[in-house]
Amino acid sequence: MASKKTEGGKEQASGGFTLADVTKLVDSLEGTEVRSIVWTRAGEKVVIRRGPAPVNMLAPVAAPAPVAAPVAAPVSPPAAAPGAAKAAEKPAEKPGHVVTSPFVGTFYRAPSPDSLPFVDVGSIVKKGQVLCIVEAMKLMNEIEAEAEGKIAEIHVLNATPVEFGEKLFRIEPA
Repeated sequence: MASKKTEGGKEQASGGFTLADVTKLVDSLEGTEVRSIVWTRAGEKVVIRRGPAPVNMLAPVAAPAPVAAPVAAPVSPPAAAPGAAKAAEKPAEKPGHVVTSPFVGTFYRAPSPDSLPFVDVGSIVKKGQVLCIVEAMKLMNEIEAEAEGKIAEIHVLNATPVEFGEKLFRIEPA
């Protein structure tokens, strides 16, 4: 490889960088907004970075101001037939214990596609008995009964996604 003499009498590989070249490059960045520079010459590469590494931060987004909903004038309800008031009331919660999903995942009623379900509507279960499996991040999590009783309802279809806190079963006391 050919070499040449530089200003200070030092030898340098042809086309490469000297300490003086790098110093001049750093000096030329002073007083500018430039934070980093990469320069390649004759197969050699110089990278110069100034200041702390930039931090990517998301700017907070202001929530929209609440707006009051328009209030309608009260209207007297039409005369209702006797007994209609009971039908218009919100239905009461059904008795029993509700089993909810502790994970976001996929609900399975059986341990494998060719197996019978763990439980069906009408099945009598004991506390700690496996009711289903919720697959979360490739892990099969057995969901157990938290109370004894009879399976009154199954709220989810087999092999469907479930959310955290979603109702899976309702168990009525036996």
